Amino acid sequence: MNIAKNMEVIFVVAAVLLGASAYASAAAQATVALQPSIQVAAAHAPMQVVVIKAKRLTAVEKASLS
Repeated sequence: MNIAKNMEVIFVVAAVLLGASAYASAAAQATVALQPSIQVAAAHAPMQVVVIKAKRLTAVEKASLS
């Protein structure tokens, strides 16, 4: 059995299966996104804030990191 001769067919079949699975998963996510209970819960969630407290590096410290 010579797989090299059939490599183009194997690639095309894999691409078609990948495209079909991506389309099916996108359709499934679209139906979940349309549920109003999820949107209402996300609208009342508080905004997350990240605060970074640190001193700035001096020029000497920056040079030593390189």
